[in-house]
Amino acid sequence: GRCQLLCKPSALAKHLARSLGQSGVLWGGHWLWPRWPQLQMLWQLLKPPEPEPAVTRVLLQVSDTGLVALDWLVGTWGAAGGGVGGPSPVLLLIPNAAGKVTQGLLQLGLRALEQGFIPVIFNRRGHNGCPLTTPRLQSFGDPRDLREAVTYLRCQHPAAPLLAVSEGSGSGLLLAYLGESGSSSHLVAAACISPIFRGRDWFEAGMPWLYEWPLLLHLKRELSRYAGSLAEAVDVAKLLGSRSLRELEEALFCPTRSHPTSWEAYWERNEPLRDADEVAVPVLCLCSADDPVRGPPSRSLPPELFRSSPYFFLLLTPRGGHCGFPRWGPGRCWAHEAVLEYFRAMAEFLRAEEGRKGLLRPR
Repeated sequence: GRCQLLCKPSALAKHLARSLGQSGVLWGGHWLWPRWPQLQMLWQLLKPPEPEPAVTRVLLQVSDTGLVALDWLVGTWGAAGGGVGGPSPVLLLIPNAAGKVTQGLLQLGLRALEQGFIPVIFNRRGHNGCPLTTPRLQSFGDPRDLREAVTYLRCQHPAAPLLAVSEGSGSGLLLAYLGESGSSSHLVAAACISPIFRGRDWFEAGMPWLYEWPLLLHLKRELSRYAGSLAEAVDVAKLLGSRSLRELEEALFCPTRSHPTSWEAYWERNEPLRDADEVAVPVLCLCSADDPVRGPPSRSLPPELFRSSPYFFLLLTPRGGHCGFPRWGPGRCWAHEAVLEYFRAMAEFLRAEEGRKGLLRPR
């Protein structure tokens, strides 16, 4: 359609533009309701639940004895995906910062499973039924738990390519991990669907009540289960009395009893792009100009990052809402097909580069 690919010119950028343009996945159909992103958001919140895929959960204990959960998708009939001609790629799915595993994320996982990927969902400590064994949750851009999960996946599948995709505010965690890890991330490529690039600005600007209040209630309900444990570290009454996501984030991570910090210092350690110059793997960011959650492109997108870094690619579409990107047909989200096509194109490009270097390598 009228999508734009903003990136620094390179052989990889040319290959991606050609692959995405020829695949046809960017044509989202001719729906009327994509013109109203708020209606898309309401549909995502209220649409009836679909049968959830079967998962196999693994609880991983990290260095401070906390627990994170890895949910391996095995489909609705218990059939795991398998690759042909080599080990299947492992696709790590990262939910939004509230830990809510949306129907969209599950659909992406099932679509990846059909195409031979091994999808696994990363659940932060205390999220999505993962037990909270420490009086500490994972902050917005703290990648320590994710780093240990990636190391575990690498040990379990040493020969498989490791990929990652995040949804919404969960992209803050993935971008922070890629920046801190640099060339040691163990990832071959990554993708972010409707990412939040500037965390502090996003919390301070707020979101439409249609999105913020359900998310706030979801977080309070989850946190209330661990009120006794969290009372050792934070003011639970203030936490559960928060009237915005900013108030809740600040009450949860700033005035802690053991390591109190200011709002400014918190974001110095949690901004998603604080180490963007160190990112060393290709990252595709799918964004919509009418995203009501991220905000207007003029203040929420960093175009200079995509023009200067050879690893960041921005696929910008006029319409699509927040993690919506609706279209006709099965799946109903062209962003999922675009992400999987991007991973396929990346694998094709890397194979070609290895073959070219192999031919040029002296005997």
